[in-house]
Amino acid sequence: MFDIGFWELVLISVVGLVVLGPERLPIAIRSVAKWVGAARSMANSVKDELSQELKIQELQENLKKAENMGMKDLSPELQDSVNELKKAASEVQRPYSESASSTTTAQTAESPEPKAAKQEKSE
Repeated sequence: MFDIGFWELVLISVVGLVVLGPERLPIAIRSVAKWVGAARSMANSVKDELSQELKIQELQENLKKAENMGMKDLSPELQDSVNELKKAASEVQRPYSESASSTTTAQTAESPEPKAAKQEKSE
């Protein structure tokens, strides 16, 4: 990471021993080790998140390509999963479409009755 050799580490430890003293040097080493560990874990988590986002973006691009191709050249397994997803989507939409059609049917059924009543009144 920093390309520090053995002699540089020895020099840093001697300077640290002189500056901090033998009582505070182990505490300083532990705190520096905690900071380095925290920085490494943060860097690893950011790297993992970026790789996950790149995979998601690649998957979305592949799905867009497949959609643009008309999903003709898909493998049978992938085609089966797409068909299952379409079926699940239609089943989810079916209760809403039935309630919407029943609502429109009820509205059309109600509207002729007042017209008939108006016609009876006018006669």
